[in-house]
Amino acid sequence: MSDGPAPTLDQRRARHAWEAVARIKSRPGDVQKAYQREAKRLPVRTLTAGVGHALAFLKAKAKKNDANDELLRDVADWVIDKRKRPDSPEERPRAGALIEKIVKEDGTFLQVTTDEVLAYMQWLTRFAEAELEDGQG
Repeated sequence: MSDGPAPTLDQRRARHAWEAVARIKSRPGDVQKAYQREAKRLPVRTLTAGVGHALAFLKAKAKKNDANDELLRDVADWVIDKRKRPDSPEERPRAGALIEKIVKEDGTFLQVTTDEVLAYMQWLTRFAEAELEDGQG
């Protein structure tokens, strides 16, 4: 146990995003490229269409692309579980778990989720850009 102050929420976001990118880094180059590309697009889709629509779009594409499935699971893991319980040993939720929760919960949950997805994606996008194969080609 550390004697220093507990990590901030933003530091915990960064650690989770770093671990997510490290997991994808072991995957084939095409998965890395797709993950990076979709991670860059998710914040824009969230701002233009809303977080529910943005995640549903990824879910629809996940049927043909496991990078989308991984991205959905990473975002859901952060928002649903690790944001409040950073040391939770639970497995990452399935790809559609966050979408289901958005549909069932109230407007406050939707707003918090939107804010969290945007904040988390700042870290995930930068780490993906720095560590993964470039998805621009």
